[in-house]
Amino acid sequence: MVALPQVWEWLQEVSDPEIPAISVVDLGIVRDVRWVGPELEVTITPTYSGCPAIQVIAGDIASHLRAHGVQPVRLTTRLAPAWSTDWITERGREALRQSQITPPAPPGLTAIAPQVACPHCGSGDTECVSTFGSTPCKALYRCRACREPFDYFKPLA
Repeated sequence: MVALPQVWEWLQEVSDPEIPAISVVDLGIVRDVRWVGPELEVTITPTYSGCPAIQVIAGDIASHLRAHGVQPVRLTTRLAPAWSTDWITERGREALRQSQITPPAPPGLTAIAPQVACPHCGSGDTECVSTFGSTPCKALYRCRACREPFDYFKPLA
């Protein structure tokens, strides 16, 4: 039986399929890992209940753990409490920034921000072009200073 800290380390290596720069752990999708008898149970919460990537994420997690010799693996999806951007780790927020995606507003804010810092030039002179970006979790913004478009990870609390 593999120690749980080792399992969490391995799960850090599993990327979100829609935002490959961030792990499913740092995105806050993996909620719990525990041994139930001889079976490893991994509990995940999708970013929203209709997330089309959740089956891919579950498959990637199971495959990755099996590649490390962990068997059997059971994936459990938990919808309550609902996923929140508050669950994104600081390392995850930095990974978003490095991917030119502005991370969500600080915990507690739930509205689309009127202006957010541009991940390209740092300017605060930005505007929301569309409340839906490349995925339903993101909004599309444009920087008025450098004129570049960018995604903003919408806050959900």
